Amino acid sequence: MTALLEIEDLRVSFAATEALAGVSFSLGRERVALVGGSGAGKSLIGRSILRLLPAGATLGARRLVFDGIDLLRAGPRELRALRGRRIGWVLQDPKFSLNPVMRVGAQIEEALRLDRALGGANVRARAIDLLASVHLPEPARVHGLYPHELSGGMGQRTMIAMILAGDPDLLIADEPTSALDATSAMQVLAVLDELVERRGMALLFISHDLRLVEGFCDRVLVLEAGRIVESCEAASLAAAQHPYTRRLMAARPHLLDTP
Repeated sequence: MTALLEIEDLRVSFAATEALAGVSFSLGRERVALVGGSGAGKSLIGRSILRLLPAGATLGARRLVFDGIDLLRAGPRELRALRGRRIGWVLQDPKFSLNPVMRVGAQIEEALRLDRALGGANVRARAIDLLASVHLPEPARVHGLYPHELSGGMGQRTMIAMILAGDPDLLIADEPTSALDATSAMQVLAVLDELVERRGMALLFISHDLRLVEGFCDRVLVLEAGRIVESCEAASLAAAQHPYTRRLMAARPHLLDTP
């Protein structure tokens, strides 16, 4: 499989603290999960790819390349052409990402005008098509709603529809189901799965839920304290050997048997 994203010896530091300590992996048009405990550096990898690090961060790598583009040397204009267009990012909670005073359709249309230079009736029709593509019921009605009128699952699918306006090759999904109930989470996963299959998109799925990624992703990268300590096929996660991965597996909640 041809690599779309190549990362070699990625390091991020804050003052004297090294938050990412030599992360290396490649990603093709597949579903790869990045798992680990809180503070392991999962979201920081996503931010590094997009070059959206906090002030005071120092970024370095031997190789940080997306589809032949050297992200370390890319200038502001080249990065703007990638962010939200060729590389999309779904955040954990849509209520912090959607503008609360703009209708959903207007926000998607804004993205379409920026990314596709559409206008008039075409932009409205395309926005409704995008809402339909993520299996939202009555997409024309959802187009006219405000974010507070959406459920968590609807909000997350709306965010995905907005990101699809840029027709990305790589989607970074940062804990996209952690704030959702089980039914809504499965609906969002079904949408992401369809996008990978139908659009040939690459997916970097950041999660702390090993049970979820075991059944959804193709490969799993286990991150501990800024280092990848294990890489395996998702279907073989139960046979993982690294002590940290074993501890994560053992910490998964189990339903207690009732008499």
